[in-house]
Amino acid sequence: MRVLLVSPGFHGYHSAIAAAFAARGHAVSAVVYDDHGGLVGRTWHQLRHQLPRRLGAGDLRRLAREESLAAVAAVRQARPEAVVVIKGDTLGADFWNSIAGLPRVTWLYDEVRRTRWSLGHLSTVGPIATYSSHDDVAFGAAGIDSRHLPLAYDHRLVPSPRARRIADVTFVGARYPAREQVLLALQERGVGVRAHGRDWSGHPVDRLRTWRVSTPAVAAGRDLSRAAAYDVMAASVATLNLHGDQDGFTMRTFEAAGVGAVELIDRDDVAGLYEPGVEVLPWTTHDELAGLCHRAASDSAWSSAIRVAARRRTLAEHTFDHRIAVLEDSWDTA
Repeated sequence: MRVLLVSPGFHGYHSAIAAAFAARGHAVSAVVYDDHGGLVGRTWHQLRHQLPRRLGAGDLRRLAREESLAAVAAVRQARPEAVVVIKGDTLGADFWNSIAGLPRVTWLYDEVRRTRWSLGHLSTVGPIATYSSHDDVAFGAAGIDSRHLPLAYDHRLVPSPRARRIADVTFVGARYPAREQVLLALQERGVGVRAHGRDWSGHPVDRLRTWRVSTPAVAAGRDLSRAAAYDVMAASVATLNLHGDQDGFTMRTFEAAGVGAVELIDRDDVAGLYEPGVEVLPWTTHDELAGLCHRAASDSAWSSAIRVAARRRTLAEHTFDHRIAVLEDSWDTA
C-alpha cells in the first residue's frame, strides 16, 4: 500500500517507523509536520514562536495552522492508501478532513495529559495506539477505538564498535529536577556520571537555546544524535533510564536494552517487557542504584550477561518491525 507517515521530527523516529513499514512491503512517504527547515528555519521558529511563548504572547493557533497546511499538502501529493499519524495533536480540522475515509491510525508516544488532545477530539480521528497503558484503559472506557502499543528499538541504527568502554554511568535526555537529583546523588556516592543534552550542557549556544545562565554540577556533553546516543549507551559502564511521572515506558527502555547496555531503570513494573535483574536493572533508592553502578563497573562477567540478554530480548520482541504489525491491524478496522 501507499502509506503516508505524518510525524513530528522528534529525534528522527519517523525514519525508523518508515523503514519498518517499507520492510513490510509498503511504499512509504513521510512528512515531518514540525520541520522548520535547517538552521535558518529553526532560528526563525525560535523568534517567531518560541520567544513569544516564553514572554506569554505566543499564538499556538498560528503554529498549528502552519503545521496542518504542510500535512494537507503532503496528503495531496502522496495520494495515500493508508495514513499513520504520530502524536498529531497540533494538526487541525483541515488535515483530518483531508484523510477522511482513508484507513488510518494515530500513535501517541506521550500521556494524553501532556498533549493538546481531548478525549472528545480523539474519538473523532479514528483508531488510536498509545504507549500509555493507563490511557488505553481510559480511552476504552470513553468508547474510543484504542490499543496499548509500547515504543520500540530501531535495530537498523547499529552502534559503532568501541575499543574501550566509557568509564562513567551515563544519562542521555532532558534535564528535569528529579533527574538531576539522581545524578547528583550518584556523584555523592562516588559514582562517575555524565549527562548528555542541551539542558545539561554548559556550551554558550546550548545556554542560549534553553534560555538559561547556570549549568548543573554534573559533567555534561552537548546534544547527541540518536546514533551517537546509541554509541554512548552501549559503551558506558551503565546507562540510566529515568521516567518520573510517566506510566508508559520511554523509547530509551528499548534502545538501551537493544544496544546491549546495562540499563538502570527507575521502574519495577518493567517485568511485562524485560526480566528484572537479568535483562534490565530496576532500582528504588539512591543507595541501591549506586550499588548497581559499582557492581557494573567491577563485575564484567555479570554486566556482560545482562548486556547479551537485554539485546537478545529486544531483537526478539521490541523492534519497530514488531510494532508495525499492530498498526496495520489497527487501520484495517478504520
